[in-house]
Amino acid sequence: MIEQTIRNHLLTVLDVPVWLEEPNEKPARYVLFEKTGSGRSNRLDSSTFAFQSYAETLYEAARLNDRLKDAVDSLIALTEIARVSLNSDYNFTDTATKRFRYQAVYDIHHY
Repeated sequence: MIEQTIRNHLLTVLDVPVWLEEPNEKPARYVLFEKTGSGRSNRLDSSTFAFQSYAETLYEAARLNDRLKDAVDSLIALTEIARVSLNSDYNFTDTATKRFRYQAVYDIHHY
């Protein structure tokens, strides 16, 4: 499962927790990600992922987002990954919970 491969890699290169589901107890900083779409062409899978970087201030969320982008870009070194492409990233502060976050959307091609 590509989600587990990505999570395992991010856990080795980031110094914050990384989850696929919102945790019950939320630390000050963490990364949450989910697959938002997928496809397949010539036996090569492609998936779009939204990575959300949460932190206690907008500045720290932006800094975590930058570290996250470096970590996701480094997925290309894995044999399961054929291509990693940043679609966009932006301030995505959660107005309902008043938590600061950034979101980076990636297209990842994988075997």
